[in-house]
Amino acid sequence: MAAQDGSEVVGMEAEVTQKVPEVLCEAAGQGDEAGSEATSLTDGESTSAEPAAVSNGEESDEGKEMVDVKIIWNKNKYDLKIPLDGTGAKLKEKIHALTGLPPAMQKVMYKGLLPEEKTLREIKVTNGAKIMVVGSTINDVLAVNTPKEVIQQEVKAEENKKEPLCRQKQHRKVLDKGKPDDVMSSIKGAKERLPTVPLSGMYNKSGGKVRLTFKLEQDQLWIGTKERTEKIPMGSIKNVVTEPIEGHEDYHMMAFQLGPTEASQYWVYWVPAQFVDAIKDTVLGKWQYF
Repeated sequence: MAAQDGSEVVGMEAEVTQKVPEVLCEAAGQGDEAGSEATSLTDGESTSAEPAAVSNGEESDEGKEMVDVKIIWNKNKYDLKIPLDGTGAKLKEKIHALTGLPPAMQKVMYKGLLPEEKTLREIKVTNGAKIMVVGSTINDVLAVNTPKEVIQQEVKAEENKKEPLCRQKQHRKVLDKGKPDDVMSSIKGAKERLPTVPLSGMYNKSGGKVRLTFKLEQDQLWIGTKERTEKIPMGSIKNVVTEPIEGHEDYHMMAFQLGPTEASQYWVYWVPAQFVDAIKDTVLGKWQYF
């Protein structure tokens, strides 16, 4: 019985031994196939695995007509190889991979703004073409956001601290002459209608005497000096700027803007304070004092 059992065991071992090589052979065969597939895959992807993957194209681009271009963005240059029949939108995706700049934030230019829907062939992109890209990454935008707000606040604060007009050098040289001898009397804090006679006893920017006559029936402001009288249509006066004279707040310095910019301002000094509102309202067409 023991011998019989032993023979059965030996027979089973032999049978197992015969099957094992078959399994190993099958596994080896599958391994060879997998190895050959891996080798084939490695060979096919060897180019795309290199750092210059974007420049040399992807496997899906094989067999397509390619074009070599140079991408210029933020003072950096990138070489890119892309299918000639690829669209502008596809180009933006490639640029995103190169630079990290999202397509939506790109402004791509080649002989003008590059259209997303057209192919590079249609817009006649050639080998060696330089394609300009303008735009900022999201991180760049976030990085400059706060400083920009701070700068704006500083500018605003600076404007608030701006020195009064009467302290500025261009006005100081006139005001330092003091009041004209024939200056009209003033009433601080009062509002009066314009007098029927010209306002006189004032200086202009050159330090000469000047008088203002408001010709309401002709809708004109007459600015008279010793040399001549300028007849200005009130409708042509763009703005009126006024500020109390420091230390003499019952008098104002006043500018009539005769053109589109502040360079056209005609300055008058020592205007009695009680007439300031009436002058502004008359010149700017409000006329509620009449």
